[in-house]
Amino acid sequence: MLTPPRLPLRFALTLTARLLEAATADPSQDVGSARKPQRGLKFREASLGDYDQIAKLEARYWLHTKNYEEWSHLWLGNPLYRELQVDWSIGWVIENEAGRIVASMENIPLAYEFQGQRILAATGRAWAADPDYRSAALLLLERVINQPGIDLYINTTFSPASMPAITVFNCARVPTGVWDRSAFWITHPRGFARSYLALKEYPMAELLSYPLAALVYLRGSLTGPRWKADDVTVLPSAGFDARFDVFWDDLRRQNPHLLLAVRTSELLHWHYKYMLLNDRIWIGTISEGDRLLAYAVFERRDKRSFGLKRVRLVDFQSLDQSPTLLIPLLAWALKRCHEQGIHVLEHVGRWLEEGQVLDRIMPYRRTLPSWIYAYRAARPDLAERLADQRAWAPWLYDGDASLIR
Repeated sequence: MLTPPRLPLRFALTLTARLLEAATADPSQDVGSARKPQRGLKFREASLGDYDQIAKLEARYWLHTKNYEEWSHLWLGNPLYRELQVDWSIGWVIENEAGRIVASMENIPLAYEFQGQRILAATGRAWAADPDYRSAALLLLERVINQPGIDLYINTTFSPASMPAITVFNCARVPTGVWDRSAFWITHPRGFARSYLALKEYPMAELLSYPLAALVYLRGSLTGPRWKADDVTVLPSAGFDARFDVFWDDLRRQNPHLLLAVRTSELLHWHYKYMLLNDRIWIGTISEGDRLLAYAVFERRDKRSFGLKRVRLVDFQSLDQSPTLLIPLLAWALKRCHEQGIHVLEHVGRWLEEGQVLDRIMPYRRTLPSWIYAYRAARPDLAERLADQRAWAPWLYDGDASLIR
């Protein structure tokens, strides 16, 4: 396999800036507007006091803004940040000569374990910049990826606009799973038909939704799940109790060869706190007595702009790291989708390669705008070990995918 040449950083940044501007420019604006002289810019660390300006910047570009309590929880509620606080920046911003924040990127610490060692990872969140400052905003991405002291940069929300920059900074695609396509079941044909027709802006969408729903239902009856999970009991969990700590200890001990995000009850509660409070996740568990054997987390990911009600599989863990116990958990989630009028149950990533278990049983596909999961190891020895797909057990729990909302 050919390795792309390493370009001098200054030239690479300039080249990537031009590509990024072309990919993100608003067609209604003057093409040259993103290339105006940028004088008097100030690059500095972000602080919690920057919230108002950062939130307004993110909102201008349709990013998922959080209120101050939820936003600050990314760090103040993060056990790892509290441990690292003195040495960790919450992100970086660029100010123009008037002192207004015109670009920002947040920086969140994440705990991993691999081969008996602790791995300090970082993920970026909410990379936003006003059009005139997108070239300079590359410095923010470079700072997050190449910040000193981390072992690993990991991101699970890459967009087409950011991919040229990622190539320049020598990030690699996660070597297992399919991360540029989703697979799904349609669990409410009529609701799905209405939202699909609304998205496509068809005339007489309400009337057309009836025959389209009938076709979806017919296909679902022919290609729907052919598996049974009656011999396994799945129970919902209201949160992450002490069972999850015992499970994590067993999981890490039995799978030292895998790069695993730490899943203690404390970190799980931090990660999902506001999703739990807002009733946006389902936690399904499978146990033997008091011992947890497997669990899955499903997140509501609705598209309100066209009325789609969607649930996405975010994480699944079992002690043997096989998909066997995922089947009854999916059956449980499908039943809940039917009962609650959810239109779609979706999955991205793991076990979607041709012939793998989820590729075989999930009937529908959609193509994503880009490959969303990539990483960069800071040390050559770690990079070499992570090039092996057997080192990975990737899920959307990793990186920022389930932290953005």
